[in-house]
Amino acid sequence: MKLTEMEVLQFCEENDVKFVKLMFCDIFGNLRTISILASILPEVFREGLTFHTFDETGFIGEYCDLRLFPDPDTLALLPWRPQHGRVVRFFCHIRYEDNTAFEGDGRFFLKNAVDYAAGKGYNFRVGTSCEFYCFNKDENDKPTLEPLDNAGFCEAAPNDKGENLRRDICLTLEKMDIMPESSLHEHGPGQNEVDFRYSSPLKAADNLVTFKNVVKTMADRNGLYASFMPKPLPDNFGSGLHIILMCMKGTENIFEPKHGELSDEAKSMMAGIINRAKELTLIFDPTTNSYQRFGDRLAPAYVSWSYGNYSQLMRTIGKGRNENGVILRSPDNSCNPYYAIGLMIYACLEGALNHEQLCEPITKPYCYMSEDEISKLEPLPRTLGEAIEAADKSDFLRDRLPEDFFDKYLNNRRKLFEEYEKAENKHSFEMFTYFNSL
Repeated sequence: MKLTEMEVLQFCEENDVKFVKLMFCDIFGNLRTISILASILPEVFREGLTFHTFDETGFIGEYCDLRLFPDPDTLALLPWRPQHGRVVRFFCHIRYEDNTAFEGDGRFFLKNAVDYAAGKGYNFRVGTSCEFYCFNKDENDKPTLEPLDNAGFCEAAPNDKGENLRRDICLTLEKMDIMPESSLHEHGPGQNEVDFRYSSPLKAADNLVTFKNVVKTMADRNGLYASFMPKPLPDNFGSGLHIILMCMKGTENIFEPKHGELSDEAKSMMAGIINRAKELTLIFDPTTNSYQRFGDRLAPAYVSWSYGNYSQLMRTIGKGRNENGVILRSPDNSCNPYYAIGLMIYACLEGALNHEQLCEPITKPYCYMSEDEISKLEPLPRTLGEAIEAADKSDFLRDRLPEDFFDKYLNNRRKLFEEYEKAENKHSFEMFTYFNSL
């Protein structure tokens, strides 16, 4: 339901809202927030709130003034804050002082991708499956590397000690009108997963950012530390972000099999993602630690797809489901979801509009394939350096991403990779760089 500014102001008055959090992401997907008194919200709706980026690396322009304009549709109470003098949050549009859109605003980029798809007759829906680890804290309230438990896949309490935390997370999200579909204990010790139903691409990305904030907040309130680092435990399972894409054309679900077979249009859309997979990897997996996950246990390692094989880069949802789609398994939660989802949509459309041909599916896990069979597959980038190189050569990315954004993003990732390469102890470098920030 679309909310007007007047309806938002009335809601705030009726619900004793005293503080407003204006939320937005930098170009790397890191959540930023500025708090204001609810009394000045009418003014901020009209004129925006100016903030300065002179000391931020996560924005395109140095010494730049930008303005935040709250999106009324993203109004949500923060349930963990006081019930008297309540707090709400909005995601914001980011604009320059002359009111033009800031090209580093991921929400603006994703909205343009959705509008472009609609102009071609396609309506995309997005679901997600999000994994994270939970660790104990020490007596000084500092995170440790001791997992919350030693439970395995789908184990029950009392072995699964994350059950109450997941309950708190899901109930909090529900109060914010975000509906998780399921939650479970994943394969790794202290590893959890929460899955979300399909929603619009923009809402799905907003929900992902909110989810990460809620997970960390609920973990902290339970005396725990939650990490979305792709591979915090080198000898155990990594954490991924599986993005599930459904596409409607009129009343038809493009990915719904007909007579047991995918349509040519569905295959072309999948080919669009497969054919751009290597150059998109930098956006999907932007940290050096992301590449510790690839090829280990169930994480993908090659540019491949399957009808049901969970170890491939992409697979289709099984027959008989009401909402069929394709699942991309390479991204992780260090990505900026607005750019990741937007580029997936553009890749799908490129495949469909150019009638691209999909390669043959892989029918068995990598561990059961011969060396000859493996040698015929194209590998995903093995390091952040390889991902940077593939992205730098990509006309697809340069055509779709704002030039200033892309150059800043590449330069930042190059510097990060150079620091990683110089580090004597690379594991220590990654733990210092990512563990407390992701």
